Amino acid sequence: MTRPANLPTYLLALAALVLPLAVAIPAAAEVRFGNNVRIGGHDASNQRFDRRSRGVYHIYEGRPRNPGCSWRSDGRGGRVKVCHLQRIRRH
Repeated sequence: MTRPANLPTYLLALAALVLPLAVAIPAAAEVRFGNNVRIGGHDASNQRFDRRSRGVYHIYEGRPRNPGCSWRSDGRGGRVKVCHLQRIRRH
């Protein structure tokens, strides 16, 4: 194997080729809520969300127009849990 004449330029060119490949690989993330998890004062324990099953929580100071949670399609083969909740103040 021959040694390149300019090693720093060679390493820079190698990094320029490898970096886009590393960035192009999508990250697989999953969120798992454990015990005693509260969102806006509401119990959200033992739920799991990933790229196919997502959650959106809207927290209101006053009473929301459509309170509660519902599952909806996201149009890409997944589903979204949409929650409209009133904040519970704990003193």
